[in-house]
Amino acid sequence: MLISMFSAVESGVIYALMALGVYLSFRILDFPDLTVDGSFVTGGAVAAISIVNGVPPVLATIYAVFAGFIAGMITGILNTKGKINPLLSGILMMIALYSINLRIMDKPNVALLNEPTIFNQIEGFWASLGIDDFLNGILTSLGADRLPGTWAILILMIIITLVVKFITDYFLKTEVGLALRATGDNEKMIRSFSANTDILTIVGLGISNALVALSGALVAQYGGFTDVNMGIGMIVIGLASVIIGEALFGTKTIARTTLAVIGGAIVYRIVLTLALKIKFLETGDAKLITAIIVIIALVAPKIIATVKESRRKRRKRAMLGGGTNNA
Repeated sequence: MLISMFSAVESGVIYALMALGVYLSFRILDFPDLTVDGSFVTGGAVAAISIVNGVPPVLATIYAVFAGFIAGMITGILNTKGKINPLLSGILMMIALYSINLRIMDKPNVALLNEPTIFNQIEGFWASLGIDDFLNGILTSLGADRLPGTWAILILMIIITLVVKFITDYFLKTEVGLALRATGDNEKMIRSFSANTDILTIVGLGISNALVALSGALVAQYGGFTDVNMGIGMIVIGLASVIIGEALFGTKTIARTTLAVIGGAIVYRIVLTLALKIKFLETGDAKLITAIIVIIALVAPKIIATVKESRRKRRKRAMLGGGTNNA
């Protein structure tokens, strides 16, 4: 169980980058961007094919981010310049990216098992530090028997994800970031201040899909392969992470919300791992479990709010009734 939970947290931190990208498009821009299912694979495809052709893993990951940025910008152009419905423009780009990703890889999947990646490079350096022995020693003293092979990936991904989070927080507080947030809240209002909402939407979607592609590139290197179908349902997973995070951790400030999204991605992975431990559920049920998690995350807060409101009204009626009787 410990190893399963460790792997869930590990993958949750990687997928948190994708969730941050979904948060930017759905919450900040109020744009239902389905490009995510395609740009996630684009990130993995570009990174994988670059590494196979001898490009250093870090540079290959940067290429993947750039490819995701372009994909997002094209979606924005279709919407703003082509006047295509936001939902439809995302769907069109998602469909187009399926063929583009096949072109990039030249086959349905690319293996990275014998290739250098960011993770196996950092593992070699990490092993020389001896930190794994120290951390595993702590777990052993707590009674754990099965221990993680390495903490390098988890520590590295926590650092990368937090850096991206802090950059996102800073960006959303800049003049451009505030204009981007205003575009999602009230496009007509911000346009009245001479802001170019078309450019803001294009850039915002570009940044969103750049984060999604970054996650895809890291997932490909983490899993040791990339597949043309690995992006199916990513938008639902991203939404699940955002919704769960907001429900559990709150949204009072931008910094708190982005941290909540990261927490939501980790909680989602843990819940999914625990659900798959149930005997009658299989790995193929992961998408069904995801849908159920999203439904619960959407419905539960509304039910709780309704119950609280009804209790408040009952208390108010009781107080009014008590006051009338005293009179």
